[in-house]
Amino acid sequence: MGQQTYVNPAFVRKTNLTPQKVKIDLPLLGCVFALLLTGILFVYSSSWNYVLRENAAASYILERQLVFIVIGLIAALIAFKVDYHIYIKWILYPMIITLGLLITVFIVGTQAVGVPTRALFNNSVQPSELAKLVIILYLAVWMNSHHEQLNTFTLGIIPLLAIVGGTAALIFMQPDISATLTVVFLGGALFYLSGSNFRHVFFALAMVIMIGTIVVLISSTGQERISDYLNGLMSLQDASDHVRRSLEAVVRGGIFGVGIGKGSTKYLGLPVPWTDSIFAVITEEAGLLGGVFVIGLFMVLAWRGIKVAKNAPDFLGRLIAGGITVWILFEALINIGVMVNVFPFAGNALPFISYGGSSMVTTLTGIGILMNVGVHSMPGKKQAEEFGAHAVVDLRRRDRRRSVSRPNSSAGTR
Repeated sequence: MGQQTYVNPAFVRKTNLTPQKVKIDLPLLGCVFALLLTGILFVYSSSWNYVLRENAAASYILERQLVFIVIGLIAALIAFKVDYHIYIKWILYPMIITLGLLITVFIVGTQAVGVPTRALFNNSVQPSELAKLVIILYLAVWMNSHHEQLNTFTLGIIPLLAIVGGTAALIFMQPDISATLTVVFLGGALFYLSGSNFRHVFFALAMVIMIGTIVVLISSTGQERISDYLNGLMSLQDASDHVRRSLEAVVRGGIFGVGIGKGSTKYLGLPVPWTDSIFAVITEEAGLLGGVFVIGLFMVLAWRGIKVAKNAPDFLGRLIAGGITVWILFEALINIGVMVNVFPFAGNALPFISYGGSSMVTTLTGIGILMNVGVHSMPGKKQAEEFGAHAVVDLRRRDRRRSVSRPNSSAGTR
């Protein structure tokens, strides 16, 4: 990879990118802590009965979640303190380590029945979660250094597909369908945000859809989930037990909920209520208002993330901030959508809320990186005051003002 940093001429020189005064994005920080506190409350509410039945302390899962949060906050603080431009020089090494961990899972994580597990170190570390963040950083640096070649097939699109496809293939072999599709989606999203030619974006989108379809069709788990999803669309009586229990929780909660800790669906067959199904617990115990509150927090996070991306001082910063924001929102959208049968069951965690160490630590680290990009924003730039689809389109449009050369351009190759 090259060591060059693409800087839009509308911005100041690279020498002026170092902020004179650190300005923390307080709305973003407050939003994240509100999500963490919500998660702490409902992880305990949904898990204490289970751990008591397992002859453990009622607070066992809660205590582990608190440890994960502390580790994640430390990682976020470190990421916040490190200038994101350092990834230009060093991102290759985390990428190699991540690929190595994915291969290690496939080799040494096999159980007695021959089914690969997704985690290492006694199910404590899940490399596929780390891969989501690392692929964002690696692609952002790669697109930054190959900005003039992104619209060429040989130097742009084919290497992009190889990077994303190779990473996704290692995750799929675990198997982890949801993480596989997330990595593929992130590759397509970053390619779009890079301001590439719409014909090539369409081609990449078609490839993403084709790869996703293949992943589902060759996986018995994927086929089962699609079948349950389609049956649920036809009749809720034929939906999977997971969806029926989730919808039951939503209906029981009504507008105001049955009260924190008073939900019953988590005892009556709702799968892993402290992880994948935690949004159903929230809507039962805090009602529609609780669900809207959580969704509203993610919308605030989206607004601040888009603001950071739009005000980033260079192309690299915009890709990193945009990629991290899209990643977190995609995970939240899928998790919440599955609970009401809008999407097939995927197994994505609800960011900052679901129990899980790998997801919590990597997501908080991503927030630290996002905030680091934010403190490098130009103080004189117009702030992004509105949130919506047009904000993402505007981010992409500014990238195209002097972005990717046509394949026949003299700048098309180096």
